[in-house]
Amino acid sequence: MKALDAVIRERLYSDVVLIRQVAEYIIGSGGKRLRPAMVLFTAGAAGYQGKNHLELAAVVEFIHTATLLHDDVVDESELRRGNKTANAMFGNAASVLVGDFLYSRAFQMMVGVDDIRVMRVLADATNIIAEGEVLQLLNCNDADVEVEGYLRVIRYKTAKLFEAAARLGGILGGLPAEQEESLAAFGMHIGTAFQLIDDVLDYSGNEAATGKHVGDDLAEGKPTLPLIHVMKHGTPEQAALVRKAIENGGLDELDAVMAAIHETGALEATRAVAVAEAELALKALDCLPPSVYKESLINLSNFAVAREY
Repeated sequence: MKALDAVIRERLYSDVVLIRQVAEYIIGSGGKRLRPAMVLFTAGAAGYQGKNHLELAAVVEFIHTATLLHDDVVDESELRRGNKTANAMFGNAASVLVGDFLYSRAFQMMVGVDDIRVMRVLADATNIIAEGEVLQLLNCNDADVEVEGYLRVIRYKTAKLFEAAARLGGILGGLPAEQEESLAAFGMHIGTAFQLIDDVLDYSGNEAATGKHVGDDLAEGKPTLPLIHVMKHGTPEQAALVRKAIENGGLDELDAVMAAIHETGALEATRAVAVAEAELALKALDCLPPSVYKESLINLSNFAVAREY
């Protein structure tokens, strides 16, 4: 991971001072580095011996960071990881443009690896992530979103980059197609579990630990699984309350919505779906021989659902 950080800082360099300032602020403000770790662990588990895994891990982190910059502008967020968002610090225009810089730098780097399959995986993933962002935008303030529609957004917007990261390790290691597909499935299930837990923490997390405000999703009118659960399993009054909160956005009814979430067991139900996804991820690892890298992937799976931040 130290070697990865060195690559990230080297590749972030630009003659344009504002780009360096914003990019350094974002990269230096924390983050779990789960997606790049996925590249490193899967490459190791696949027996890869070269250096391209570091370059591709940095590519994955740059793509992820670019999506965060654009996300925070779209969501008008002011807090991420306990710090002011880049748009709060530098303005929306700088955030969008530096996000574009990170995307384009990521594509320069992946071309440098000179592997058409790597380029195809990352190009496809980036396109699907963008589709997920638009789908989420369309779902905002829509209380009629079904579970499958919600999971589709997760699989596009969040899980796809996890899936791509895990697949890259298999490609670098030259694994047979069946094992590569198993690694990709591992990434997809872990990414889904990770986002589901994020949605749980939005209504239960400690703000100091999560680095964001409780109820942010509700304020933006996002119909996440805890809210969908209340509408499907709560009383007519609770369903109507949540429907109104989603359609109007804002936090006027936050306390009442939180009460409905807890009374219907919505967080426990969402966490159970996340645990099921993590179990599917672990099953996908059966294709790999024992190694310290495989153990790290197992630990990552457990962290994805047990975390409190």
